[in-house]
Formats: sequence, C-alpha cells, structure tokens
Amino acid sequence: MDHESVLNEFRAADALLEGHFVLSSGKHSDRYLQCARVMMDAERAARLLGALASKVREEIEGPIDLVVSPAMGGVIVGYELARQLGVPAIFMERVEGEFALRRGFEIEDGAKILMVEDIVTTGLSSRECIGAIQDHGGNVVGGACLIDRSNGKADIGVPLVPLIRLEVPVYDPDELPESLKSIPAVKPGSRGLKS
Repeated sequence: MDHESVLNEFRAADALLEGHFVLSSGKHSDRYLQCARVMMDAERAARLLGALASKVREEIEGPIDLVVSPAMGGVIVGYELARQLGVPAIFMERVEGEFALRRGFEIEDGAKILMVEDIVTTGLSSRECIGAIQDHGGNVVGGACLIDRSNGKADIGVPLVPLIRLEVPVYDPDELPESLKSIPAVKPGSRGLKS
C-alpha cells in the first residue's frame, strides 16, 4: 500500500482534518489524523494493518510474542496488527498519569514485545509505554504505527515501523504561526483540552 493509498483511506473516512488542533503532546498543528474514524470500518482496518504487518515482518528481526499498545488510540490498531501477526494483544492504561497494566494483563519476563501506536508525533507516549513495558520485564524489539507524523524525526528508543511517514508541522503553544493564532484550537483526541 503506497503513501497516497493510505491517505486516501483516511480521506474516505473523513479522518484527515484541517483547522487548529491541540495534539496529545500539547503541541499545535493545522492538520489532524483521526485514526478512530479510520478504524470504524473493519475492512479498512484490515487493509491498513495488513499492509503494516507486512512491513513489520520485513523490518523487525526475530519473533514477536506480544503486541502492547497505549490506550486509547493504540488499542484497536494494536489489536488488529496483532491479529494480522498471529500474536496476542494487550494494552496499557494511564493510572495517575503513568502507564500501567490493568484488567489482569501480564507480560512474561523477557517476552519479545512490539509496541503499537496509532500516530507518533513526538514519540513521548511511545517512550513512556516502552518504559512501562520494560518495567514489567518485556523486551521491546520495536514499535509500529499507522502514521509517523514526525517524518522519521521522533526517537522512541527502538526501531519504529510506520505504515507511512508524513511531514506535518507542529508548534509549541507560544510559537504559533499567524495562520493558526486566529483559529480557535480544538482537541479532537482522547485526552481533553486542558484549561
């Protein structure tokens, strides 16, 4: 699946938004990719994650025992990628601001883990999730995501396999371009806008 085909899947799902958005990292952008809308269609999800599974098999050496995703955005993406790879999937949830395993999920000591996100922008959530996986004894062999918004600049500490990379500028709140200053910011993701 090539770059334009992936973007067309997002467009068909009304999941490529333009405006003024506050990302989960706290940074601002004029474009937002809403993976939850893309994942609403099981056939679309299977196409996209099937293509990502092929890339993971090519780029991550050795076996993968388990897929672990940060909630919320990574849950469906992680589940479908794990299904495509033929391994189990679990997710981490934030408890008092820190990623933790709940719901009886466990990571076997030394298990080879693929950390899976929907979108990587700065890599902060990925690094936090990877740290929590390692704290539970997991060996993170790599990461995967649908979209790398950093266009390869985000360092998550392990190899990252994106379905596609995009160059989508992000801005600190105090360094907004004039084009965004006049547009009210919205927070479409799973973490609410902080006041």
